[in-house]
Amino acid sequence: MKAIIKITMVIACLIVSFGSASAQQAASNTPKLNMGKVEPYEMVVTYNKTSHLIFPFAIRYVDLGSEYLIAGKAEDAENVLRIKASVRDFKEETNFSVITDDGRFYNFNVRYHPRPATLNYDLLTMQKATHRENVNDVLFEELGGNSPSLAGLLMETIYKRNKRIVKHIGSQSYGIQFLLQGIYVHNGKLYFHTELRNKTNIPFQIDYMSFKVVDKKIAKRTVVQEKPMIPLRMYKPLGVIRGNTTDQNVFLLDQFTITDDKVLVIEIFEKNGSRQQVLQVENTDLVHAKPINEMHLRIN
Repeated sequence: MKAIIKITMVIACLIVSFGSASAQQAASNTPKLNMGKVEPYEMVVTYNKTSHLIFPFAIRYVDLGSEYLIAGKAEDAENVLRIKASVRDFKEETNFSVITDDGRFYNFNVRYHPRPATLNYDLLTMQKATHRENVNDVLFEELGGNSPSLAGLLMETIYKRNKRIVKHIGSQSYGIQFLLQGIYVHNGKLYFHTELRNKTNIPFQIDYMSFKVVDKKIAKRTVVQEKPMIPLRMYKPLGVIRGNTTDQNVFLLDQFTITDDKVLVIEIFEKNGSRQQVLQVENTDLVHAKPINEMHLRIN
């Protein structure tokens, strides 16, 4: 009888030990949330003064953790966020989150301080100083399955390599030369590489650019059929081309083709001036877009 009891106790201990080991093994194989956590930035705000955060890219989304905070984008500065306390001396820590156009997600833990030592923050400088440049990547609907950071890196690669692979599309008048340097394709998106040369002493202030598909034969039409093509991204903001200088840019659009009776028109307009330039792109140019090898970030 005593032997049976001992055997039963041994079996019970083995079952418990096996169950505990299995549970530990399952726990070790289960992904933990803290392995993918986004480390927050720490900052303080006050009631009488406004803090500013300068992000590397335009701000797309802001969410405040509580009513203790008020925030908004600075006027005419898409990458600057204004934030301050809406009540005095709040005791509980709160937070806010920001998503920028390059697909980066930022999280901030915020406390109140009557006299903050710092009011303004440059996020790019902070990222480089703390080696937090490679963080998370938020996917945007308009980019489909393309990573915003990868799209940005491809535009940067095209811009820095600055190769002219399209040599027959350009316009020149009033001392301004506008060139289409190249058309590239990657994962359902087209990248248009342009260059603007100002051969005069008068700066060329870019007002805006447009991409649109129009009929080739429009002379006899009273109503011109136009289809705007809105760029999803541009490598850098439109600005001023100073006298006797050259500048370039890269524009990201959804992949498309056109029929032989239509043409893609790319126009650039001068602010308070009339030196606008026009490029015409045929369907044969679009279908011969150069593929980009993302594995090596090399243009074939």
